[in-house]
Amino acid sequence: MRVARHDARVISVSARWLLTSREHHNYTYDLTKLSREHLAWFVSVTCDVPVKQVRTYLTEIEQDEPLRQHIQRATAAADRRGLADRRVRYARRIGWYAIVRATRPRHIVETGVDKGLGTCVLASALLRNAADGEPGRVTSLDINPEAGYLARAEPWASVVDLVIGDSLASIRALDRPVDLFLHDSNHSTGHERREFQAVSAKLAPGARLLTDNVTVTNVLAEHAEKTGRRFLAYRETPAQHWYPGDGIGIAW
Repeated sequence: MRVARHDARVISVSARWLLTSREHHNYTYDLTKLSREHLAWFVSVTCDVPVKQVRTYLTEIEQDEPLRQHIQRATAAADRRGLADRRVRYARRIGWYAIVRATRPRHIVETGVDKGLGTCVLASALLRNAADGEPGRVTSLDINPEAGYLARAEPWASVVDLVIGDSLASIRALDRPVDLFLHDSNHSTGHERREFQAVSAKLAPGARLLTDNVTVTNVLAEHAEKTGRRFLAYRETPAQHWYPGDGIGIAW
């Protein structure tokens, strides 16, 4: 009976998603209340800020109406609108936002942009930091010329440098130290490892490394051990979605 109840819930959620969602990858969803709280503590510990402050940052991005309305409008007008849901849901990306707000990086590099939802989240955090007197920029790398359409509007575009090309070559060409690096491109073990190796020479003192691939590989944990860093992983729990969720790995 317990197994049957579990399977019935899974089937019900999956059927509802099939009838209502347009997404075919990079699924979006809200986090469960418990998962959101665990994320707050994850950011608090890894960024050494009070958990109450982290909760404030999470609420900040969730209540950013200009950003939410922009994403809704841009999604509705995009050529790829048939593959994206109009409801704005950030999932674990609210954790990216909180990390940027907590650590105030001057230069973020993210690999893998897709629509640009995560880029907008990072840019929103940078704009808030700039309003506090601590500006920064994000260099967003993707091999697809169509990537990043959500991040091409102001004011978010004012802090985004979108670079189209191979991520490894683009990392090697960086001319500014990197305070926060986020791997979210080709999720093969070999490519993820090569990205962390390539960015090592570009890192600023105290830089943090993030991976969006932490539920699939152990690459960042191994890199952290080899380079004398600490490592911690968070796995999200989506609310009312068939997808089991991804996570955030951080080395610092």
